[in-house]
Amino acid sequence: MLEAIVGLTALGGGLGVFLGLAAKRLHVESSPLEGEIEKILPGQNCGQCGYPGCAAAAAAIAKGEAPVTVCPPGGRAVAHALAEKLCLSVDLSGMSDSGPMVAHVDETVCIGCTKCARTCPTDAIIGAAKQIHGVIQEACTGCGACVAACPAHGIHLEPIPVTLQSWYWPKPGEGRTPKSGNGVLSQ
Repeated sequence: MLEAIVGLTALGGGLGVFLGLAAKRLHVESSPLEGEIEKILPGQNCGQCGYPGCAAAAAAIAKGEAPVTVCPPGGRAVAHALAEKLCLSVDLSGMSDSGPMVAHVDETVCIGCTKCARTCPTDAIIGAAKQIHGVIQEACTGCGACVAACPAHGIHLEPIPVTLQSWYWPKPGEGRTPKSGNGVLSQ
């Protein structure tokens, strides 16, 4: 019994040292700009931008391979924040700003084919074959993959409903700028 304990302890210690050395030897430095850009992005990892997640989108934006308007769920606010961070001027007039959206299944049209559930990247759609499906709003990222997959056109995106958990008090002075000189806010 004692031999087994000593043997497993030695094996664990040896593997720990090996993994620690490998982590130092194989460490890849990432750009601090990528981390700052990733903090600005909404973090939904929905793939609407064409990248596998927000980290990949942040890397592409930092390298200049993607525009700052690449994130549909973030809308104009994220695009403006990214442009400000990167000191770029961007035209946001053609960008729609629908805000965060979630999928909604129209129960009168749902045929229970399960195509929507199979295409959902976050498993937010629940239901069985030949049964009406539903959406778990907390898990839905609003990517729209289920909307395109539904043959009955029974799924559409809706704005996230305001609840006590999602409501927030706007910051004082949002949308206002101080006038020069006297510090009085103007509309």
